Amino acid sequence: MSHHQPAGERGPGTPEDAVPAAGPPPQWRDELRASLADADIPVLLMVLVHLTGDRKWIEEPFRPKRDVRLFPHESGGLSEEVQETVREAARTAIEQAYGRTDIAPVDPDRYAEMMSVCVGEPVPDAYTPLLLEEMGVRPWEPTWATPPEPARLDATHVVVVGAGLSGLCAAIRLKRAGIPFTVLEQNPEVGGTWYDNTYPESGVDTPNHFYSYSFFPSLDWTSYFSKQPEMLDYIRRTVDRFGIRDHIRFSTTVTRATWDADRRRWTLDVRTGDGPATLDAGAVIFAVGQLSQPSIPDFPGLVDFTGEVFHTARWRHDVELRDRRVAMIGAGASAMQVARSVADQAAQLTIFQRSPEWVAPNPDYHRRVSGEKLWLLRNVPHYAQWYRFVRFWRYGDGLHKSLFRDPEWPHPERAMNANNDRHRGYLTKYLLEQLDGRPDLVEKCLPDYPPYGKRMLVDNDWFTTIRRPHVDLVTDGVARIDADAVVTTAGDRYPADVIIMATGFHARRFVAPIEVVAHRSLAEVWADDNATAYLGITVPGFPNLFLMHGPNTALAHGGSVIFHAECQSRYIVSLLMTLVERGVDAVDVRQDVHDAYVKQIDDLHSRLVWSHPGMTNWYRNAAGRVIGVSPWRLLDYWQLTRSPDLADYHLA
Repeated sequence: MSHHQPAGERGPGTPEDAVPAAGPPPQWRDELRASLADADIPVLLMVLVHLTGDRKWIEEPFRPKRDVRLFPHESGGLSEEVQETVREAARTAIEQAYGRTDIAPVDPDRYAEMMSVCVGEPVPDAYTPLLLEEMGVRPWEPTWATPPEPARLDATHVVVVGAGLSGLCAAIRLKRAGIPFTVLEQNPEVGGTWYDNTYPESGVDTPNHFYSYSFFPSLDWTSYFSKQPEMLDYIRRTVDRFGIRDHIRFSTTVTRATWDADRRRWTLDVRTGDGPATLDAGAVIFAVGQLSQPSIPDFPGLVDFTGEVFHTARWRHDVELRDRRVAMIGAGASAMQVARSVADQAAQLTIFQRSPEWVAPNPDYHRRVSGEKLWLLRNVPHYAQWYRFVRFWRYGDGLHKSLFRDPEWPHPERAMNANNDRHRGYLTKYLLEQLDGRPDLVEKCLPDYPPYGKRMLVDNDWFTTIRRPHVDLVTDGVARIDADAVVTTAGDRYPADVIIMATGFHARRFVAPIEVVAHRSLAEVWADDNATAYLGITVPGFPNLFLMHGPNTALAHGGSVIFHAECQSRYIVSLLMTLVERGVDAVDVRQDVHDAYVKQIDDLHSRLVWSHPGMTNWYRNAAGRVIGVSPWRLLDYWQLTRSPDLADYHLA
């Protein structure tokens, strides 16, 4: 079943203020005219279909041309004359729609055709229901078949561990369902990774207009790829908008969760500023984040270093970098974001790179959202809705099929298939252009494994930075740390006043350092760094325990972590609602269902680029099994988590 958005909630693309249908004031007309000059023509065409009901706007000569770029050209590949026709028609239609409430909705069956026209390529029918949810056209929330008994609801009280994007998504869904809940957060504020990671230029590498909740899209992003302060502000606004703050206990760290089989309840041991305490819960949702526990290598001599040492995720804003010798260990995503800012301050920056990474150009990475574009998103009906759709499609599943191994491909050492090899050629050309005249850096930076075998990184002036005269890129391993230097395996000594660890996270320890115990400890079940979970959500033998972004759910081919959070939270809350309705106290996934699922994802991963033997990555454990990322398309995972099947579970 489904329902519409709650009363009073503004859907994407709806004008901010309800006004009488008296026509727009002169200033509004002027702002519209000025803003249309910066409009995305394909999006305007969809607006025109909504406002006029005329299908001519999705027929020739108005059909946009195919454009595979992440941010396609605003023109849609159409001539200036056609663009001007669209702008003028849109201006008239938008002015006439000002303040009206009687505009007929588009037939949902027409959306599929409109989607294909908007992006200039066929959108398979299977994606239509997913995209209609994403756009807010057919929002879907689990609903009660019968009103629940208050006593049953109280007994189901849920504890959500973590107040980042995933935990808050679960909390919002629980509140909408009327299920009592408490959120425990170890930090003094919400945000999770966006609270922790305050290093210079910390930001998203997923387009913001997609990296936000579908049920609360922001129309106010100032950048296309926003930085940490703006992300944290969005999260705080979300918490306040949905009334979640009063449900959160801040500065509360969960140390242990124990299942009582007789009572069919969880007991959580927590640590607060007032000392230890315990909480009782009918169910627990762990939303602690996959990239939350910094990984700091135990280099010999590190404790004897006389300067400052800190991890990028625990940035020391009190440490002065200006005119100092800085050693940065690691050259992954965090390093690539922060390096140019450190180089601007340091007298000497030495970057220690374990292995090269593929780096993609993105001309929109530093681009600001114009005032005109902001005006369109806020004021033009359906504009924001279709703008988000384009971002979703561009950053969604299009890449997925190019990541499978072609057994007939003659060069498996360098690429998975011919398409993947074309990506390699494109990225190699970019690298060679950026490092022209520096064959020494080309040798250090050009990967020999297929693109996307590791996390694809976005160029934040990385190549420009490592070319600077006071920046050294070192590819020898770190052997030890002296009191005032980093020493490599080649015996070279690099003096340092500050060491920055850009060494990633314990990404395969999904609930660490919390001890979770039922019939056995979860650490024992997941021994040898080999975590598994059905749908990445439930583990056999751990009733009423649910994971957000558990094993095999991180996204590496595209998409947004928020998309998966919405899929998982809907599945979990749907399951909890069904248990309340049926009077069931505990639900435990069947071992055979779990094992069949794990085999399915392992079989898929064996054919995907992340299993390629030519490199290491944080996706795989020591045995080479991929446990970090999902093998599914976004569509697949959406379908898998659409509605729980009680036949997959033991009920008690």
